[in-house]
Amino acid sequence: MTNRARKPYIAGNWKMNLDRARSLDLIKTVKGRLGDGGDREVAFFVPAIYLADVSAVAQGSPLGIGGQNLWFEANGAFTGEVAPRMLREVGADRVLIGHSERRHVFHEPDDWMGRKVRAALDCDLLPIYCIGETLDERKGNRTERVLKRQLESGFEKVKVEDCHRLTIAYEPVWAIGTGETATTEQVGATHKMIRKWLAARVGEPAANLVRVLYGGSVKPDNAKDLMAVEHVDGLLVGGASLQAETFLPIVEYDRAPA
Repeated sequence: MTNRARKPYIAGNWKMNLDRARSLDLIKTVKGRLGDGGDREVAFFVPAIYLADVSAVAQGSPLGIGGQNLWFEANGAFTGEVAPRMLREVGADRVLIGHSERRHVFHEPDDWMGRKVRAALDCDLLPIYCIGETLDERKGNRTERVLKRQLESGFEKVKVEDCHRLTIAYEPVWAIGTGETATTEQVGATHKMIRKWLAARVGEPAANLVRVLYGGSVKPDNAKDLMAVEHVDGLLVGGASLQAETFLPIVEYDRAPA
């Protein structure tokens, strides 16, 4: 199956940015340009405190709204955490899991990832499971080993029948927010390796249902080239997702400028 047999997926991760007013304005602008969504999937992953308001504004459009993190228990003494059902109750239909900032800033270990993915799926949230290597790991020729370890932990509790609901995002840590972007050759080789691992883990038919996104300093001027790489099914966008002027050209990477 070619990557174009899978619907392109453009996802914006706001991280800890924007205020309420700017968040709602951005949703209104993007919603107005999407139409019925049609040939691509578009979503924003927003701070938890804005989820209810953002979801309400996005209602009636194909724009997906997700949380940036979750905890794998349904309730309990986990101060500061958000349960999957809480995300659902405020309008989220998807969630990021394993983003590099959760792993490296907040020291989330690999052995949490499988439980987080399972908890999301069990609550009808669509996970984007993030993987990626540091610069030291790439320079030390450890990229494949690191990514396979992260994939193993994230897929620990995934069943074959779950695969159509699961997305992977490859984000080399050294390219996130640095202005550095992996070359198309590096992206292609890494995505090919991920696809090969998926086929071995769940079988080729199920593997073909999993979209693999690239993230890491995605901008309007490199989106088209990245989307042309074999095995790239979409993009996870950081800073460029905070303004319609930079996000919409990425969403419309294959269209002539308006």
